[in-house]
Amino acid sequence: MSVNQIGLDTDKSSKLAEKLNKLLADYQLFYMNVRGFHWNIKGPEFFELHVKFEELYNNLLTKVDDIAERIVTLGKTPLHTYSDYAKVTDVKEAKDISNGKQSVQAIIDTFTALLVQQRDILAMAADLNDEGTASQMSDYIVEQEKMVWMYNAYLGGK
Repeated sequence: MSVNQIGLDTDKSSKLAEKLNKLLADYQLFYMNVRGFHWNIKGPEFFELHVKFEELYNNLLTKVDDIAERIVTLGKTPLHTYSDYAKVTDVKEAKDISNGKQSVQAIIDTFTALLVQQRDILAMAADLNDEGTASQMSDYIVEQEKMVWMYNAYLGGK
């Protein structure tokens, strides 16, 4: 078995980096969607959601950087062009949405998909004994589960 620069199995960490690159692409599209929600929100909840969406896209931008740096740490190259992101992402573009409830529901739906994906990466990282990636995914999961609860509460359900 060959190991990479941080002592992890090279083949397994390459597969993990592929999963992280998909996650990176999903975060980039999610970031763009939330940025659009922030710019285009209209209606009585404008002031409240405009600020909330800014908090969220700043959070997502930090995660984009963290995920890309983790990929580099694993010895691989992070995706970094929109065309590459478009090839692998499952996040759909949210175009011209100005309704608060639609925006919040799109955020919840994206978080739900990301949580599933991050749990898969967490399990893969644990199997590889990659504490760095496992810890990162665990932190994201804890934070985002709470965010999903709060966004759902905003919509008056679940």
